[in-house]
Amino acid sequence: MDVVTLGETMVLFHPAADGPLRYVHQFEKTIGGAESNVAIGLARLGAKVSWISRLGDDEFGLYVRNFIRGEGVDTSGVVFDPRHPTAVFFKERQPGRETRVYYYRKGSAASFMTPDDLDETLIAQARFLHLTGITPALSASCLATVERAIALARRHGLTITFDPNIRLKLWTAGQARETLTALAARCDIVLPGLEEGELLTGERTPEGIAQRLLTGETKAVVIKLGERGAFYATADGQEYVPGFPVAQVVDPIGAGDGFAAGLLFGLIRGWSYREAVRLGNRIGAYAVTVKGDVEGYPYWSQIAPDEEKPEIFR
Repeated sequence: MDVVTLGETMVLFHPAADGPLRYVHQFEKTIGGAESNVAIGLARLGAKVSWISRLGDDEFGLYVRNFIRGEGVDTSGVVFDPRHPTAVFFKERQPGRETRVYYYRKGSAASFMTPDDLDETLIAQARFLHLTGITPALSASCLATVERAIALARRHGLTITFDPNIRLKLWTAGQARETLTALAARCDIVLPGLEEGELLTGERTPEGIAQRLLTGETKAVVIKLGERGAFYATADGQEYVPGFPVAQVVDPIGAGDGFAAGLLFGLIRGWSYREAVRLGNRIGAYAVTVKGDVEGYPYWSQIAPDEEKPEIFR
């Protein structure tokens, strides 16, 4: 197994028409969840990846599990909860405005995840553990689950990547800063967006953010800069890596998870940080050209006919 990840995935409803949701009468059903987005992005590139979660023992839970499993992701670590439902969320599109998202996740099955839901054997088989800051925001038991996953990963020598993915609808900025900076310091690679880095550190530049986050166990910080690409810093150096131009942004949600998938895939293959970040930028650019969280993620055959030559991404 290359990567194991854990977190909540919800059923996502896309409106069939633009405008306020009160006037929309038809929706398309798919899924969305930061960690499963990364898992699917990795699986399409050819990585072996496992996703751990808790789903409602209901039709939506079965749909989520089947969708993710159908993308080639191992779902043997999924627990079905007969008492709590699978969460849902809706997108709202209005021309000229940023896409809005409405979540209905309080009391969801995933928010009741506990450390007992973790299969140590599954984690021990992997090379990387990927976590986000969404899961610890869901509940105290979810935070305990993330902390246990980090401890197990350390025990078995995994590299831990952490995307803060701050959701201020789930907790306050102060709570997020305190919890996530502590978690980040226990992870090998930290992947904030620029605004997330500012919230966590108080710094305003990628260089300043990276310097503050390169502490504890953290060996590398990669800061996502949207259309400008990304900035990475390690003890050996730092560099800005330009992004890929996109003719039209259809749906920006899921781009950051696509970036994480590309970065992880490059690191799995032993590429340099520059090459891995470059691939992350490329996957993120693909993601924004299609409606949906994961629908735009490419397959390896689409982007790298010669997989032994990462220099094609330079």
